[in-house]
Amino acid sequence: MKNLLITGGAGFIGSNYVRYVLQNHSDLHVTVFDKLTYAGNLDNLRDVAEQFQLRYKFVKGDICDAAAVEAALRDRSIDTIVNFAAESHVDRSLLTPDAFIKTDVNGTHVLLEAAKNFQIERYHQVSTDEVYGDVPVGSSKEIDPLAPRSPYSASKAGGDLLVQAYHVSFGVPTTITRGSNTYGPYQYPEKLLPLFMTNAIDDQWLPVYGDGLQVRDWLYVLDHCAGIDLVLQRGTPGEVYNLGGENEQHNIDVIRMLLKMMHKPESLLRRVTDRPGHDRRYSLDVSKLHTLGFEQSATFEQELAATVKWYTKNEWWWRKIKSGEYLEYYKAQYEKRLAESTAVQ
Repeated sequence: MKNLLITGGAGFIGSNYVRYVLQNHSDLHVTVFDKLTYAGNLDNLRDVAEQFQLRYKFVKGDICDAAAVEAALRDRSIDTIVNFAAESHVDRSLLTPDAFIKTDVNGTHVLLEAAKNFQIERYHQVSTDEVYGDVPVGSSKEIDPLAPRSPYSASKAGGDLLVQAYHVSFGVPTTITRGSNTYGPYQYPEKLLPLFMTNAIDDQWLPVYGDGLQVRDWLYVLDHCAGIDLVLQRGTPGEVYNLGGENEQHNIDVIRMLLKMMHKPESLLRRVTDRPGHDRRYSLDVSKLHTLGFEQSATFEQELAATVKWYTKNEWWWRKIKSGEYLEYYKAQYEKRLAESTAVQ
């Protein structure tokens, strides 16, 4: 594997992965293929474009466009595809589910067809723990049935099943990682942590869904990148690998930890109406990934503090995002909820 096509590489995890690959593999060349939707941002790759001019190229394109995908594979002599391209926010999937089906299912199909026809050395699908659905007790294993409960998780599950089918039916050398709740630099501020960090900086209310006792397994983005890279290098084709932080926390506890780090009062917290079908708990069994040698780089508290520091120092990046399309979405999602909200005790 020498020439990687990283789809969705201008997004949150994708851009961090591009940076990780170029910094850790001096023999690899990377082509980012991204449609640049609202969450795709070339500012995420500004330093990469400057530092790795000889090994990095950006191509604007949609993974649903078969001709554009094939042209990129041919022009850049691509031998490996890593697919981050996805609509990825549950709240938005409840508003516009069709966009999720188009990108996460149809787009994955286009990429798999190209991988088959061009005899790609490895196709890797970046997925999510949400495909397993709500996990009241225990932890999800890779062999567990998929039970998605939102249009987002259903579309990701559909993509996963296509990936596995293309391996069995056509021999495409595929791997899948199912990652847990990821956080870190360059995360679009619709997600919980960057939303709350940027709101707190401006002393704005922080909308907490329901009682805030939803449980998530938190994974730092560079650990997520390291796990994907490990599977790409050592994983067995046809296999699925859970990629989690082994750090389960109630949302409200994480939020309070965040406010304490930022020296902000808990009076900013507002309890709002929960979203429909909100999964109560996710939990991953990552023992399979540990057999490949996966280890995390630091503690949750250290990596959360590093994330707070990044958002505090990089207002240039997020402040211009929190206008226009984002502002319209925020109003649609939270304006009524916040007007009817109550204080969090």
